[in-house]
Amino acid sequence: MILGALAAASLLFSVNASAQENNNRDENGKVVRGAYETNKAFDNTFIGIGAGINSVIGTIGDFSTWGKIGLGVDLNFGKWWTPAVGMRFGYHGLWNSPKIAFDAMGGANQQAAGNANNGDQKLGFHYIHGDILWNISNSIGGYKETRFWDFVPYFQMGLLDVSQSINPFDGQNLEYAAGPGIINELRLGNRVNAIIDLSVLLGKRSAYTADGAGMLMLFPSASLGLQFNLGKTNFDRHSSITPVVIPVPFTTDQYNALADKVAALEDENNKLRDKIASLEDELAPFKNLVDGQTYLYENGTFTAVDVKPGAPLTVYFDCGSTKISARERAHLDFFIENVVKDNEDIQLEVTGYADKQTGSGRRNQYLSEQRAKVVKDILVNAGAKEENVSAEGLGDKVQLFDGMEKNRVARIVVK
Repeated sequence: MILGALAAASLLFSVNASAQENNNRDENGKVVRGAYETNKAFDNTFIGIGAGINSVIGTIGDFSTWGKIGLGVDLNFGKWWTPAVGMRFGYHGLWNSPKIAFDAMGGANQQAAGNANNGDQKLGFHYIHGDILWNISNSIGGYKETRFWDFVPYFQMGLLDVSQSINPFDGQNLEYAAGPGIINELRLGNRVNAIIDLSVLLGKRSAYTADGAGMLMLFPSASLGLQFNLGKTNFDRHSSITPVVIPVPFTTDQYNALADKVAALEDENNKLRDKIASLEDELAPFKNLVDGQTYLYENGTFTAVDVKPGAPLTVYFDCGSTKISARERAHLDFFIENVVKDNEDIQLEVTGYADKQTGSGRRNQYLSEQRAKVVKDILVNAGAKEENVSAEGLGDKVQLFDGMEKNRVARIVVK
């Protein structure tokens, strides 16, 4: 009854947790499922260790437990093939302590029974099994790697040895046993899960007692442990799924309508080709023009001409700054490329200014001198002779323009 209550509570909690998932849904709130890429053999594998209790119910319908609760350990290795389906192999057992002892040959052992009534009788309990796992949380709520609680029913089948010998498989009554189970996975991290494992085995009663031929015996168990995830721990959804295209036959009217549309498009294409050819003829004189070169156009002919920018050139600065912005540097570079470059003897005069609306006179004098110096240094580095470039700062004594922003400048005059 306790195991059943735990199973029902875990199912309720898991379904409720799955209902709260929302990061694996599309824009319409629909759960997104598969398809998922196939992982390598070692990916999504795990090992589990745990410890818990096991017991015996003598007859289905008679839910009085034969025994005191025995100790059990769990060792498992498994793999998830998809987010919802997996397999594992493992060992469960240690010993059990029933009130009525039974021997390995199918006969009741009265001496052992007496010892059992005194609480001294212990029987070996060993089970090697293979399990088919179904992650119902991923099936219902869609796959989510970071989900905290996963509810995993499973079906197990294997070889069970219950005998008076505590040593594994040292008895004579090795029998098949199978039954359902429930795993509750609690995510502690990317590599570690806490496991609550509840299961019930069904075996032949006649294999362990002298009576009850044809009847079944139940072996409930519960364990708590840790699961360690190995290899790649997640599943990748395919980025795209190629849709299936089903051909649909055309009617005669549909075919004729499409044929007319194709003819109209071909006619339009022919007209566009003619228009392109006409435009290419018009653009022919422009094909040999060089980007950045200035041309004089007369009577349908382009003639390259050298155009030098007029002086003076004004370079603007931010308030209180002597640094040239990227935009103003571009203007200055254009001036250098077209006026200073290849003209070493050019005479240049650089004058710095500051607006009088901000700062003291002393500060403005310093700013104007530094602005002139910065511009001069750039001109000299670009190839102008230092002795041919003068630089001075006038502070805020002269205001070239209306508006304080326009007077934070340095001007270059070609002498």
